[in-house]
Amino acid sequence: MSPDPFPFLSAIEPHCPDRLLATARRCPVPRVALVNAGAAIPLEGLREAADLGLAVPILVGDPVKIRAAAAEIGWDIAGVRMIDAPQEAAAPAAAALARAGEADAIMKGQIHSSTFLKALLPAAAGLRAPGTRCGHVFHITAPGSDRPLLLTDAALNVDPDVATRQACLAHAVRLARLLGVERPRAGILAPTEDKLPSVPNTMEAAEIALWARTALPEAIVEGPMALDLIFSRQAAEAKGYVSQVSGDADIMLTPNITAGNAVFKLMVLGMGCCAGGVVMGCAVPLLLTSRAQRSPDRIASAALGAIVAAAK
Repeated sequence: MSPDPFPFLSAIEPHCPDRLLATARRCPVPRVALVNAGAAIPLEGLREAADLGLAVPILVGDPVKIRAAAAEIGWDIAGVRMIDAPQEAAAPAAAALARAGEADAIMKGQIHSSTFLKALLPAAAGLRAPGTRCGHVFHITAPGSDRPLLLTDAALNVDPDVATRQACLAHAVRLARLLGVERPRAGILAPTEDKLPSVPNTMEAAEIALWARTALPEAIVEGPMALDLIFSRQAAEAKGYVSQVSGDADIMLTPNITAGNAVFKLMVLGMGCCAGGVVMGCAVPLLLTSRAQRSPDRIASAALGAIVAAAK
C-alpha cells in the first residue's frame, strides 16, 4: 500500500485562467524559439501553446533529436521552422534570431536554466540594453479565480540589491498594467511592518516604497509588509495597520529568491495554484518552463510571453 500523500500538498488540478488566455489571444501570435528543442516535454509545451494560438514555433537544436522527440509525442513538424544549432550553440542561435527580428520570444527547452540565462542575459548576447536589470515575474492564480498575484523575483535574482528590486517591481507594475490593472497595488514582503535596522530588508522595503511614490506613480506601493498584512485585510485591521494594499494586492515584491521561491512553491503545491512566468527586461520575453511544470503552467507562461512580446 502506498503511503498517504503529504498532508500539505494540494490535490486540486490547476487551471490556466480564462482571462489570461483571452488577453493573450488579442495579441499578435509570437514566433517562439525553443532552445534545445530535442526533448519530448519542452516540445510538448510548445505544441500546446501553438495549438492554442499562443505561439508560432521555431525549433532550435539538434535536428535529429528534434525529429525523434516530435515523433515520440506524435507531432508532425514538417511545416515548422528548424534551426540546426546543437548543444551550446542553441541559445546563441535563438538570441541571433531575436536580434534579427525573427523571434518574438525565447523558451527554455532541454537545457539547464543557468546555462540558458548565461547565454541570453549578458550584454554580449545583444538582448539587453546597457544598465537594464532583468527580473522574473510569476503570474499566480488560485483555483476558481482569474485574478492574479504577480510575484517577483522568485526565479532569477538570487540576493538582489535595492536597485535590482526596484527594477523587478517596475517590471511587475508594467505587466499588471498590460493585464488590465489600471493602478496596481504592491506589497513589499518583509518579516514585519516595522522598520528595524537589525532586519535590513525592512529598511530596504521602506526605501523602495518611498522611491516608488515618484518613480511609479501609476502604482500603490507599501512596505515593509509581513505576509499576513499583504494577504489579509482582517489581519491589517487587527494590527491597526492602515493600508490600501492589504487583502487587495496585485503584486508581491520579495527580498530574495529563497523567500520568493518558497512562496511560489507553497502556492502551487499547497494551494493548487496555476503559475506562469516570464523574464522581463530583454528585447524579447524569456520563458523558463521546466520539466516539473504542469500543462496549465506552461500554457500560462506562453500566454504571458505573447502579452509581453506584443508590448515591445
